[in-house]
This record gives sequence, C-alpha cells and structure tokens, in this order.
Amino acid sequence: MAHEYEYARAALTVDIVVFALDENDLQVMLIERDLDPFAGQWALPGGFVHETETLDSAARRELEEETGLKEIFLEQLYTFGAMDRDPRERVVTVAYFALVNLEGHDVRASTDARNAAWFSVDELPSLAFDHDTIMDAALERLRGKVRYQPIGFELLPSKFALRELQHMYEVILDRKLDKRNFRKKILSMDILIELDEIEKDVAHRAAKLYRFDKNKYDRKTRKGFNFEL
Repeated sequence: MAHEYEYARAALTVDIVVFALDENDLQVMLIERDLDPFAGQWALPGGFVHETETLDSAARRELEEETGLKEIFLEQLYTFGAMDRDPRERVVTVAYFALVNLEGHDVRASTDARNAAWFSVDELPSLAFDHDTIMDAALERLRGKVRYQPIGFELLPSKFALRELQHMYEVILDRKLDKRNFRKKILSMDILIELDEIEKDVAHRAAKLYRFDKNKYDRKTRKGFNFEL
C-alpha cells in the first residue's frame, strides 16, 4: 500500500550557472525560453527532477539536454525556495555552478529553448524566475572559492601560459594582480608541471606552457597543504 503524505509536496528543479572564460571577461551560459512562463526571456539552463534520479544526475542531464555540455566540473551551490519564485506552482530549486573551457565544447539549444548563448557576467539581460538572484550567489561563490581551491584550472585549456593563468584570476576577482608576486606565489606551490613546449601562433612573444598536476595537488592536500591566493 502506497504511503499517503499529510502535506502537499513542492515540485523540485535544478538550475545551473555555467561559467566560461574568454580573452576579455567571464562568461555565463543562458538559454532563451521557448515555453511559458517567461517565453522569449533568457534564463539559466535547468528543469524538473525526475523521481528516479539524483539531484546531481538531474543537473547533468538538464545541462546536456539544454546546451549540449557534458562531462564538466559541476558543484552544488544553494537551495532557493521563495514562495513566489515560479508562477505555476510551489517550486524549490537546487542550484549548481559549473566551470568549462570553451575549447572542444559545442553549445546547442534544446527543443524547449529557442537559443543558447554565452553572455558576459557584466552585461546580462534580465533573467526569468529568480535566476538573477541565483546568478549573484554563484558569482560570489566562484570569487570566494577560486582563491582557496584550484577550481579555476577548469576554465583553462590543459596547457596554458602563466599569463593566461594570471588573466583568469584577474577576470574572476575583478582586480589586477602583480605579475612578479603572482608567478612567485603560484610556482612556489609546486603544483604545476613545466612543459617543454611554448605557445604557438601568438602575436606576442611565445611563452612557456604549463599543466596543472592534480595528482600532486591531491597528495599535498592529504599532507595538509593549503591552496591560497
């Protein structure tokens, strides 16, 4: 016999803030809704959670269905449950933030979205539902966490110059960093592998390339190493 609940149950959704980095600024992925409510308005990718899936699997499924993105860094952010956040019914959403390197990832809109596109975090349109609030929370989390965990490497190609690494931090933190001090600090952590390669097809002087050594970082962390910039 199925158990009957005394209280009505709210619908459950997931919404994902996807960050990426280009040459100039921090970008976020938005979809243009094709269905009511808010048809024609930009929103975060997301949707309803199926009864047979976990929150994480629902977030990854919705992300792939609505944008084509898969196998990227994804972390739970916060739960949003304001009474009036969805005009259809009581809906509680579990928000996530994701980080992706634009190289090698094709973005496409799904059947319930007119378009999917990247926007600068400094030039966002008005978003559907309470997605402006979710966006602000995700940006605050990213700016805080990138300073004490090496999640920023998810935004870079596997091989990068120190100039690109510094640029990533400057864009996210929205401030300039002293070149000499930054390089001294990051190299002293001993979590980068110096490659026998240099940049190709660049207008400036080609710089040496590096790669993040996650295995070494994990070993150092188990011994008490603290990543902090």
